[in-house]
Amino acid sequence: MKRKKEMLAMLLAGGQGSRLYVLTQELAKPAVPFGGKYRIIDFTLSNCINSHIDTIGVLTQYKPLLLNSYIGNGQPWDLDRINGGVTILQPFMSADLGHWYKGTANAIFQNITFIEQYNPDYVLILSGDHIYKMDYDKMLKYHKEKGADATIAVLNVPIDQASRFGIMNTDDDNKVLEFQEKPEHPISTKASMGVYIFTWEKLRHYLIKDEETAGSSNDFGKNIIPDMLNSGEKMFAYAFDGYWKDVGTIESLWEANMDLLDPKMININDSKWRIYGRNSGSRPHYIGDTATISNSLITEGGEINGNVSDSVISSDVVIEEGANISFSVIMKGARIKKGAIIKYAIIADDAVIGENAVVGKAPEEKDDDEVWGIAVVGRGAKVSDNCVVKMGDKIEPEVIVKEGK
Repeated sequence: MKRKKEMLAMLLAGGQGSRLYVLTQELAKPAVPFGGKYRIIDFTLSNCINSHIDTIGVLTQYKPLLLNSYIGNGQPWDLDRINGGVTILQPFMSADLGHWYKGTANAIFQNITFIEQYNPDYVLILSGDHIYKMDYDKMLKYHKEKGADATIAVLNVPIDQASRFGIMNTDDDNKVLEFQEKPEHPISTKASMGVYIFTWEKLRHYLIKDEETAGSSNDFGKNIIPDMLNSGEKMFAYAFDGYWKDVGTIESLWEANMDLLDPKMININDSKWRIYGRNSGSRPHYIGDTATISNSLITEGGEINGNVSDSVISSDVVIEEGANISFSVIMKGARIKKGAIIKYAIIADDAVIGENAVVGKAPEEKDDDEVWGIAVVGRGAKVSDNCVVKMGDKIEPEVIVKEGK
């Protein structure tokens, strides 16, 4: 018999991440490499274990093989436990269920049996594709103090960005009065972070009710939260004032990597709140006599003989003499050959950039008729010698670019 857990976490990690284009053609968004030695999902898993949450269901769906393998038994996050730990939850066939997860609420509904074996008082709902550090213990304490049925973590955002989020209007005690899902005309700047704590008895009732409602989108933001609010349930906003970023686009993923270079933005060297991940097991990195490095993160296993500035370099990357990399993210196993120039770009795993090739361009270098954007070279792609990959271009995985674009 399983031991009772006061609160467990359900981590939604099945997203396709279509706005990341070539980076998610072969893997789910939470599995995208980040910060040189991590994957995006490491931040949410680390938040859980740092918050003393030792029972986590990870709900996967889109291209789950790499993500499932990466999480494994949960050992890197101290989640390899007999009672609790981490459990991969994929859609399955049963007598009454036999379809993909139709929405975020339906994904939790299909796993009610998993939740109930731990008889929790509270359930924490999380997303696996955000970069942030957050103490969920403090949020639970707040939830209990308010006697809440649901608590929604919120972040103040600029008004011109508010239409991208679920937006709440609250009273002076932070009780939620109104909720709008991605409104055209936002009523406030309190944006939902996609982090929810529910009293389990209440959530279970509304999940079942939603499943029985014809035409429902089976979504927390569109259905569960509005239904609870309209029914008069006690719902509160929990204000968060730390770093948080939804890395759902090429630009936001690049920005979050660049933010790692400034500890005032997000400090990954905090010994009191470590970010854990699966170690690559690579040898120590090597920096040659011809290398120059400034304001960059260099991970193990690399061989650096070129010039690197304001960049994030993953494990086992080779940068040859005379290559110049600035304001870029180079993922695991990529090779940058002699004389190549890379600016404001993301180079995916195992890609090869040929001699004297040019990838990307700085914003101040663009012509008047050009639209600036981050250049992306997909996993295993090869950019031949002397080729040009323009700013904003997205090179498909495993292709060979033989001439200028």
